[in-house]
Amino acid sequence: MNMQSDFSAVPPPGCPAHGSGKRVPLYGPEFAADPGAYYTYMRSYGPAAPVELSPGVEATLVTDYSAALQLLQNPDTFRKDSRRWRDYNEGKVTRDNPVVPLLEYRPNCMFTDGAEHMRLRQAVTDSLAKVDTHRLSRHVERVADYLMDQFISRGSADLLNDYAKLLPLFVFNELFGCPAEIGDRVIFGISGIFDGINAEKANEVLGQSVSELVALKRRQPGEDVTSWLMQHHAQLTDEEMVHQLVLLLGSGAEPQRNLIANALLLLLSDERYAGAGLLVEDALDDVLWNSPPMSNYAPHYPVSDVDFAGTRLRAGDLVLVSIAAANSDPALSASRQQLSKRAHLAWSAGPHACPAKDTAQLIGVVAIEKLLNQLPDIELAVPESSLTWRPGPFNRGLTALPARFTPIRTDKQPVAQQQIPTGDHRGHAQNKQEKGGLWSSFLSWWRA
Repeated sequence: MNMQSDFSAVPPPGCPAHGSGKRVPLYGPEFAADPGAYYTYMRSYGPAAPVELSPGVEATLVTDYSAALQLLQNPDTFRKDSRRWRDYNEGKVTRDNPVVPLLEYRPNCMFTDGAEHMRLRQAVTDSLAKVDTHRLSRHVERVADYLMDQFISRGSADLLNDYAKLLPLFVFNELFGCPAEIGDRVIFGISGIFDGINAEKANEVLGQSVSELVALKRRQPGEDVTSWLMQHHAQLTDEEMVHQLVLLLGSGAEPQRNLIANALLLLLSDERYAGAGLLVEDALDDVLWNSPPMSNYAPHYPVSDVDFAGTRLRAGDLVLVSIAAANSDPALSASRQQLSKRAHLAWSAGPHACPAKDTAQLIGVVAIEKLLNQLPDIELAVPESSLTWRPGPFNRGLTALPARFTPIRTDKQPVAQQQIPTGDHRGHAQNKQEKGGLWSSFLSWWRA
């Protein structure tokens, strides 16, 4: 049974769960503004709390570090295959719900178990291992140069939307060998899914564009992750290829943008980083511990009814891990300073731990160092207290990060900034010469 040990816990301001018997909502501006207060309140339920991810989507959230590790390292009891999700199967959660694109089953290594998971994961890890780190660093620097060229002469920029959000999308388009028009639609799809804007349409566009990429690489393989996946001895089908790529592109770009932006915020606002003693790597570790880019995720489903962390779970219940709450578990407070940098759960743990953490760390370091070296006097343009965070249950991401610096004159003219489209893409291919998107603009700049 659910054991509440501390009924005196003070609820966060505006929390509708308090005193009502309702689940704790992980959406809306109140949660986004102060998730730490919600996690503190949820600990009054014990190691796991009843939550609502969006209206009508119920889940159990594990907030305790030890319980989180137990769940993540126990694939016999908790499975990743979301076809077990009972509320979805029974129609209580419909496909048009904005959280579904991040939870619904796809035949990739995130949503599979056992031997199938091992086959797909090995293909991913082996392919990522072929990425040349020097080539990757150079490409991150090229993308950073391009993005900075768009604002460097202005003396001001939104470091989230002008830099941190776009850089990983461009880097991954290159890593996966996306040509111009396909890359434009990949950016649209990933942005829409994670921003929750027309998410169902964005999901459809992403799937279609990646399908076209797979067909292209079957005909014309290259030196890119898509081609290496395709050539792996696991012999992925076209459907499996599409879903591995959707996973890698999506789960790479969104956390990466938050990692870069959250670390930049820390570097520009925390006086500990004003001196020469701490490095960019230290700021990234700080973020991974205290403001992890994916704050609540790692969906799992009990195989059968089970008592876990003081809560009775039914087979097929949706159970998530609060990476942010587990990392800030009071039980760790006495030893947090001595904990290994790898002890945080930002990369998850167990058989489904992130296979690309070294790549993500490298991209973050190079992107941030490039910016700070180019703009040494950069500073926040607004008080830190005025910054706002995007609503949503899964991510810890800013809405904007305004900064100012001494303008730098450049001979290169900024490319006319393209907006990420929100409409139908059926006419996009025919008009790509006249209406090139973000990736097309970068490729044109680079070839000029």
